[in-house]
Amino acid sequence: MDPFHHLRRQLNQVIASLVAAGRLPDGLDLARVTVEPPREAGHGDMATNAAMILARPAAMAPREIANMLCEGLQALPEVAAAVVAGPGFVNVRLRDSFWLSQVADILQAGRTYGRSTTGQGQTVNVEYVSVNPTGPLHIGHARVSLVGDVLASLLEATGYRVTREYYVNDAGAQVDALAWATYWRYLEALGAPMDAAAFGALTPTGQLEYQGDYLVPAGQALAAEHGDSLADNRGGSPGPAGAGVWLATVRPFAVAAMMDLIRRDLDELGVRHEVFTSERAIVEAGKVEAACARLEAKGLIYRGVLEPPKGQVPDDWEAREQTLFRATRFGDDVDRPLRKSDGGWTYFAPDIAYHLDKVERGATSLIDVWGADHGGYVKRMQAAVAALTDGAVTLDIKLCQLVRLLDGGEPMRMSKRAGNFVTLRDLVEEVGRDSVRFMMLTRRNDAPLDFDLQKVKEQSRDNPVFYVQYAHARASSVLRHAASEMTAIDLSPAALAAADLTPLTDPAELDLIRQMAGWPRTLEGAAEAHEPHRVPYYLYDLASGFHVLWNKGRDDAGLRFLLPDDVPATRARLALVSALRLVIAAGLEVMGVTAAEEMR
Repeated sequence: MDPFHHLRRQLNQVIASLVAAGRLPDGLDLARVTVEPPREAGHGDMATNAAMILARPAAMAPREIANMLCEGLQALPEVAAAVVAGPGFVNVRLRDSFWLSQVADILQAGRTYGRSTTGQGQTVNVEYVSVNPTGPLHIGHARVSLVGDVLASLLEATGYRVTREYYVNDAGAQVDALAWATYWRYLEALGAPMDAAAFGALTPTGQLEYQGDYLVPAGQALAAEHGDSLADNRGGSPGPAGAGVWLATVRPFAVAAMMDLIRRDLDELGVRHEVFTSERAIVEAGKVEAACARLEAKGLIYRGVLEPPKGQVPDDWEAREQTLFRATRFGDDVDRPLRKSDGGWTYFAPDIAYHLDKVERGATSLIDVWGADHGGYVKRMQAAVAALTDGAVTLDIKLCQLVRLLDGGEPMRMSKRAGNFVTLRDLVEEVGRDSVRFMMLTRRNDAPLDFDLQKVKEQSRDNPVFYVQYAHARASSVLRHAASEMTAIDLSPAALAAADLTPLTDPAELDLIRQMAGWPRTLEGAAEAHEPHRVPYYLYDLASGFHVLWNKGRDDAGLRFLLPDDVPATRARLALVSALRLVIAAGLEVMGVTAAEEMR
């Protein structure tokens, strides 16, 4: 039972009784009424703005309504006190017996505690990672991957039907550049290596863009499958003339090889997707034309000339008529081009088609998790979705800021394997999956993140993942010792849920219960706000509360968890520890982090 939802239901009943008694008018809208923690803990357990919200429609003073609400709330058996604060807020303090009952609720629910049906089965498509398939993932991709992965888990835990999706950008110029680089490695595998600069001079761009060692296996695999047939005297040679022979073969081969590499990287991190959608397939199926036709039928495409960019006008800018989407009708700053000067589609056009494809597959809500370098696309993409669906489908775009990888405060060296960046796999091999998953979520997605390898390896409260896992391990240790030393106590969740908890009277014990009971609200709030970082924040605070209680027991023998001469108190404390262990495990499960039984 979520204590805040419980009090909200009780508050609604109090308001209904006041309406029935004629003390409040009928038909009041309670949608904006909230029940949440007060700003200061000393003001009680919960606070509501109900009197402030109802004052105007009821044509009454807020404090008059607040006094009536206090009267009704104080009659409830779980309420110890209800007082009016400020201009009309109502602060409520609940009885200790109510908080003790939360322990039984947690034990009965187990690791499903906090999960809900808030989403009511609504279909949400969460697209994340979606990097160009041109090489291994780097540390910035790790953050995008984990924000999307954990956000999807949050939504699933609160009753949404979620599709986890990866958009394979396999139709652009970068994929052609990848194919040229793979062909270079292919020639190398055949024993006919060329200098990177010399080979690059033969490419359409005049340079070899991808030179990392990660392409060596792809070149070798290409040679094993095709032998020298792509480089023999039939014209399959380096340079623009020969590319017509081998490019159509090498391009999809290279993309497939890189997607296999990316999938392995994601698997190392514990990130999963259910759907991989190809941009090339979207284009070749005619979906770009179909999406633009839909916009045109709505009168949202026209031929026009855009104003020059604000500020300094680029030397190559020229006023010319273009095919434009009326994005400004839907909140964008300017209308957006759909075709380039050569008549081909802009990058934006296939993205429009792809988002329409997601909607046509049944998504009623869309979430995209992107790197911060895509910030300029947010408004135009949201405008396109609003236009295509007449506002029926929402698109939330989460931008992830840069990650700076440090080693003892110093920037980490680049990876020789990748060529010019630190790979995700390097990071996981260095500190472990759990540390990467947890630490990447310890800041808001829109704030830069410093990831210091030395800090992550510390065994101290300054290392959040260690601190939280240590709390779970400590709780597990207590229960193991109880099983061997106090065999008369049944440690099953059912038995502990039925225990008499009245011996739990210390403020630290009751505070810990209040923190545990906040998990359902944290889970629901993180899902609704699309903010995964709330979970590690909550778990860190909960772990801190448990470590405080542990240390009190070390200083005061009467507060220890195992008291051989006081079985009732021991049973109550073991129920508390078992519940704490379950809540931490539930939170870590959503994050995809191991709930450690022991710490080395």
